[in-house]
Amino acid sequence: MSATPSPNDPRAVGTAIACYTLWGLLPLLFMAMAAHGFGAPEILAHRAVWSVFVAGLVLLLAGQWGEARRVLATPRTLAWLALSALLIGTNWSLYVFATTHHATLEASLGYYINPLLNMAAGAVLFREKIDRWSALAIGLAAIGVVIQTIALGHLPIIGLTLAVTFCAYAVIRKRVPASAQTGLFVECLVLLPIGAVFLAWLTTQSHAVGFASPSGLIWALVNGPATVIPLALFAWSARRLPLSTVGFIQFLAPTLQFACGVATGEPLTVLRIVSFVFIWAGAGVFALAAFNRSRAAREALKTTAEPA
Repeated sequence: MSATPSPNDPRAVGTAIACYTLWGLLPLLFMAMAAHGFGAPEILAHRAVWSVFVAGLVLLLAGQWGEARRVLATPRTLAWLALSALLIGTNWSLYVFATTHHATLEASLGYYINPLLNMAAGAVLFREKIDRWSALAIGLAAIGVVIQTIALGHLPIIGLTLAVTFCAYAVIRKRVPASAQTGLFVECLVLLPIGAVFLAWLTTQSHAVGFASPSGLIWALVNGPATVIPLALFAWSARRLPLSTVGFIQFLAPTLQFACGVATGEPLTVLRIVSFVFIWAGAGVFALAAFNRSRAAREALKTTAEPA
């Protein structure tokens, strides 16, 4: 049974902050691996391979192996998770490429607008209602993307693709009858052969940095827990917090990604700053609207529960 969501549960809030902090600082891991000689494809391959073992351990600790067996024996569910694996694999690939090729700022843009894109997708696909504040948030973010396009001289393809692939991934996972941990394990299982074959080929070519030295192997192995632990923390905290609280905390990750990009010397022109101001404004309106909706719902519930 899930815990009743409480915005004041300090353990859940702390866990959510830890989750989004780890996600926000992930570029530093990939940048460090690139400095150690890893190419983006090898980083991704190690991420796919070692995540399986960590995800399997999480399943074991959670006692969900039975659910994993049921999912693997259900062709329809397995097919949907295979599709979500390809989407998250594409998302991972682009994110690793961005953070190792001085495009972390653009990657952060994708994760700022992702919640707003999810909201738009919910309205189109699931007929979820968008109020005027939500529409304003989407509009502000759209203006930010247009200004970013002018600043870059081209569409922010990396940021938009990250947002679209993660939104599509979320839509599919919303329909799949599997827990977050089980779904991640199956997705990693789908990606495992691709990563393993690529690493085997790199090894035959003597180009596998992860297997060339003990330090290289340590960097490679870190990819497993770096991928799975934040997701496990998210799954635990999301069941114990209202969406409005998660809505505030989730913007911590792209903010830290943005800081990583600035700290590593990525170009930040005045026009680009203006574009992010619009995107930050949209994110702020989104978070405040979510908080107000949640507070109104709690007040309505409290009023209904009071004796006449």
